[in-house]
Amino acid sequence: MAEKKRCAIYTRKSTEDGLEQDFNSLDAQKEACAAYIRSQAAEGWEQIAEHYDDGGWSGGTMGRPALKQLLADVKARKVDIIVVYKVDRLTRSLADFAKIVEILDQHEASFVSVTQAFNTTNSMGRLTLNVLLSFAQFEREVTSERIRDKVAASKKKGMWMGGPVPLGYRLEDRMLHIEPAEAETIRFIFDYYCALRSVQQVVDALDAKGARTKLRHYKSGRTVGGCPFTRGMLALILKNPIYSGQVRHNGAVYDGQHEAIIPIEQFEQVQSILKQNSRDRRFGKCARTPSLLTGIMSGPDGRPMSPSHTTKQHRRYRYFVTRFLPGETRGTPWSVPAGELEKAAVRLAAQWLRSSSEGDARQIAARRELATDLKIMSTVERRAVLLEHDLQFSLTSEKLVLHNREGKLQTALPVRLVSHGAEKKLQLPPDTHGASNCPDPVLLKLLAQSCAAQRMIVEASNEPTVAHYSKRHLWQLLRIGWLAPDITTAIVEGRQPAGLTGRRLLRASALPLDWAGQRAFLGFS
Repeated sequence: MAEKKRCAIYTRKSTEDGLEQDFNSLDAQKEACAAYIRSQAAEGWEQIAEHYDDGGWSGGTMGRPALKQLLADVKARKVDIIVVYKVDRLTRSLADFAKIVEILDQHEASFVSVTQAFNTTNSMGRLTLNVLLSFAQFEREVTSERIRDKVAASKKKGMWMGGPVPLGYRLEDRMLHIEPAEAETIRFIFDYYCALRSVQQVVDALDAKGARTKLRHYKSGRTVGGCPFTRGMLALILKNPIYSGQVRHNGAVYDGQHEAIIPIEQFEQVQSILKQNSRDRRFGKCARTPSLLTGIMSGPDGRPMSPSHTTKQHRRYRYFVTRFLPGETRGTPWSVPAGELEKAAVRLAAQWLRSSSEGDARQIAARRELATDLKIMSTVERRAVLLEHDLQFSLTSEKLVLHNREGKLQTALPVRLVSHGAEKKLQLPPDTHGASNCPDPVLLKLLAQSCAAQRMIVEASNEPTVAHYSKRHLWQLLRIGWLAPDITTAIVEGRQPAGLTGRRLLRASALPLDWAGQRAFLGFS
């Protein structure tokens, strides 16, 4: 008696057309395969009960649900032979076929085509099969090119070529027609965005109005839509040229055959606002705490640096961090406090303005013209580069060529990147022009709390600002009260070393009592 071989029938149809019929293409394939299996009963073939049907799936992909399940059952050794009506039902891709054959060989399984006699156990059979599959793949690619060319030609004529029907329209006779109720929502969206210039405010207005997205019903019974608008949905609507009577294809826009809901002038106005808002967000103009150097900062490794922030205990800490391109190998990013960089940039600006009365006459003229002429300022390219030993700031404009051969003004401030734990800080040189420094608010708060702690201990007074602190924290505050007067003065005036932070001062348990030792310990000498 022949050894039993479990046979699985796999069927596929590229489109869903006709699948709703009582007897469709999948049923025809299944009957032919079942009859072939019965004819091989003497060889021990028997059909398994599981059905593997992929209706509406292209043969150019391996992501078909039934095919995935079939290959999983092959790997689990539940199937010995795959039976198909034709080879191209299994796949139309030569590369995918090689993968399938490899899986079958690894698990001692094979496949049979009912209408094509193949024996994959010998080299000649494999060669014939590969030739046939090459032609099947060629046919699929030619068909795809023909469909793409047809869609492109139809789009150029402004025809609707399928897809989800957009809000504001209904589909009749393969043409888009305006749906009056939905069209009012579209007009509301565009009118309000022109007035408010904010996607979020329009979303809030739609929500207050009770507007909902288009409700779509599919043949499978699935229902999509009918939900509140989101910012992403609204942005897609505002960018869709379909509402101005146009059709987009591969980046180009053509006049459509359907009626417009909004005037094309209003659509272009909306695109201009969207572009301006995008530019403002990129340069940080919409941020609650805008960063002075947004869009012009780059780090020591040459990569651009973008503003970022973190929030700890309801306090916001701003940084400039390295920005990596999508797919780029990510190394160790640079992270520098934004306040330190902006302080250095202000110093550089003051240094450049002071130099407007110094140097060559042509340079003086260029600086004065640049500082006073708004038309020239609109053409200026600004660039700030942080290196390990200095911060460079440059202004470049073609209109400066008359005064400077390169059309470029550049200045630099010596700085030093100091590592403080996991954080990088900028150490700035003393300002020889007497410009006031910005005191550290954390250090000032510690000095004030230290004085309050001393009063509470010495005078036995009630100091609500420090009374709730632990004994350990009070002892740390009292140590700060022993600082040398010149150290305290430097902190108040903002002249402390870059490495001296509130955390370091508070946790300096080995702080010497003598003032000279304190200066050396804290980096003042």
